[in-house]
Amino acid sequence: MATFQTLAYLVASVLFILALRGLSHPETSRQGNQFGMVGMAIAIIATLLTPGMHGWGIVLILAGLAIGGSAGAVLASRIQMTALPQLVAAFHSLVGMAAVFVAAAAFYSPQSFGIGTPGHIHGASLVEMSLGLAIGAVTFSGSVIAFLKLDGRMSGAPIIFRGQHMLNAALGALLVLLVIAFVATGSAWLFWLIAILSFALGFLLIVPIGGADMPVVVSMLNSYSGWAAAGIGFTIGNLLLIVTGSLVGASGAILSYIMCKGMNRSIINVLLGGFGTDGGAAVAGPGAADRAPVKAGSPEDAAFIMKNAQKIIVVPGYGMAVAQAQQVLREMADLLKKEGAEVSYAIHPVAGRMPGHMNVLLAEANVPYDEVKELEEINPEFADADVAYVIGANDVTNPAAKTDKTSAIYGMPILDVERAKTVFFVKRGMASGYAGVDNELFFRPNTMMLFGDAKKVTQEIVQALQR
Repeated sequence: MATFQTLAYLVASVLFILALRGLSHPETSRQGNQFGMVGMAIAIIATLLTPGMHGWGIVLILAGLAIGGSAGAVLASRIQMTALPQLVAAFHSLVGMAAVFVAAAAFYSPQSFGIGTPGHIHGASLVEMSLGLAIGAVTFSGSVIAFLKLDGRMSGAPIIFRGQHMLNAALGALLVLLVIAFVATGSAWLFWLIAILSFALGFLLIVPIGGADMPVVVSMLNSYSGWAAAGIGFTIGNLLLIVTGSLVGASGAILSYIMCKGMNRSIINVLLGGFGTDGGAAVAGPGAADRAPVKAGSPEDAAFIMKNAQKIIVVPGYGMAVAQAQQVLREMADLLKKEGAEVSYAIHPVAGRMPGHMNVLLAEANVPYDEVKELEEINPEFADADVAYVIGANDVTNPAAKTDKTSAIYGMPILDVERAKTVFFVKRGMASGYAGVDNELFFRPNTMMLFGDAKKVTQEIVQALQR
């Protein structure tokens, strides 16, 4: 039976690797999800067939699966696409808390896991347990703060106070000392002190992070949840948990690095918290009050110009997600292609509130994958574009990132929308983006603002194109 379980875990691990590979591209993402689901089903069945697993143990596991699976199914079926980022953050918090609970169970009942007896737990197990506990607690509290910020229940602005980084560093050093002391003594009060300090550290690491950097936070917490699971996997001797946690941790870390590169941020600052902030408030940039008034247009104006354009680049952002405008946007693109225009979509690495947010929405609207292009590929094309249609993307199109050293987003690579001959910017008003920075693009002479709900404005453009 042990051989069967090991083989089943190996098959599940291979399926998880194939799932990650499939999720790396929109065309194979559905298949990747299927691989992951089959792998998890195999892992659960193999776990239920573990020698010694019988009676009430199986009943409790099945009851937990039924409750958790039902709750997950209801949430997934009801959730709006715009709420996916906060849902992911909430799920990460559950993984972190699960690691804390498993660590506590292993500490108070070590004989059940074969790691010793109460008061005489193996030293290696204490190391693994304390790391899983600490990372799990950090993941939980950090994910809760990320959820509150993404869901609008807490301000998305950075919460910064004097000496914040020094406090985080001191708490981190203290946490290391507590782990060393816990491994040496196995003390229960040190166990819970590590948990409390880690909960506090997770909170302090995420509160100073501003809205523009939240996509990186999501991928970073994903990595933390994976390492927490791997640490607990070592503690309880579960090979699949070790492999799965390592896959999630490594992939999340790689994604965090890619996101940081896309935002010109330091990965070290990500790990320490408060990245992308320097303790000052975001400002609009010099001379904002002296700018010329913006030019406001109508959907009919936009339809006329786009109908005569040869090359059009659509730049989707969170505003499109909020308005659920992706279907009508694709309809507009289809009409323009019938008129002979070339239409493509420009995706910034951190557009939206989580990695891949815009790709998911466009895939939902059946936008052809070959029309969706990443920042490095699409940026050289803006200079040849007759029209750039920006639908709800603010910070990722702001030229201040290249010119204003006082800006909170200075240094972040942006989409070179301003190079297009005409820029249509669909937005409800003149409010700044999630980073709290005024967009200089609004005031450029080649920009025309289309004020209103993104879906309604695009529908009116479609109607004008059909006349």
